[in-house]
Amino acid sequence: MQFPKTFKLLAVGATSVLIAVSALTTALAAGPADQVRVRGTVVSLTGDRLQVNSREGKAVTITLKAGWKASAVAKASISDIKPGDFVGIASLPKSEGGDGALEVLILPPQLKGMGEGSYGWDLKPNSTMTNATVADAVKSVNGSTVTVNYHGKEKKISIPEGTPIVTLIPATPEDVKPGAVVFVPSEKGPDAGLSAGQLIVGKDGVVPPM
Repeated sequence: MQFPKTFKLLAVGATSVLIAVSALTTALAAGPADQVRVRGTVVSLTGDRLQVNSREGKAVTITLKAGWKASAVAKASISDIKPGDFVGIASLPKSEGGDGALEVLILPPQLKGMGEGSYGWDLKPNSTMTNATVADAVKSVNGSTVTVNYHGKEKKISIPEGTPIVTLIPATPEDVKPGAVVFVPSEKGPDAGLSAGQLIVGKDGVVPPM
C-alpha cells in the first residue's frame, strides 16, 4: 500500500504524535454530552489560553491541558484511498439515496478501529461522521464511491470531485498562530469553560475540513 510522503512521516513518527491523533480519532465519534467541537481561526495563544474566532463569529476561549498535542492536515487525493484504509468521512444524505461525502480523513494504520462507527456530526445540519475501514473504492468520471465497513455494517459513500481529502501530520505549538484555522474537540466544564488536550491546525494552506 502506498501513502503520500507526509502520511508515511506520521506513520513512523513520534509516539506522542500518535497519542494525539488517537485522541482526535476518538473525538471524531459520538463523544460525551459535554463535548463542544470548536471550528474557527486562532486569534492568539498565550500560555495555555487559546483564543479562537469561531465559524459562528463568536470569541471562544479554550484552556489547553498540560501536555496538549497538535496535529496538522496535509492534502491527499481520491487515489490515496485504498481498500483496508481506516478513514473518517463526514457525509450528508443525498436526495437520490445514499450518502455524499463532505470531507475524507485518511487515518494512520496504527489507529485502525479507533472510534469505529457512524455518528451524528455537526459539520452541517444532518451530517454524519463515519469511522470505518474501506472495503473497496470504485472510481468513475463523476468522482468515486467507497464502501466502508464498521461493526459488521456496510455503508456506501460517494465522494464528489472537489471533496476535501486529507491525512494527518505532526504539528507543533508554533503552528497554532494567529490566523491559523483550527478544529478543537473541547470539553465543557461545570463552570461552562472549555478545555482541550488536542487539536488539529491548518498548515501550508491546507485547513481542517472536519
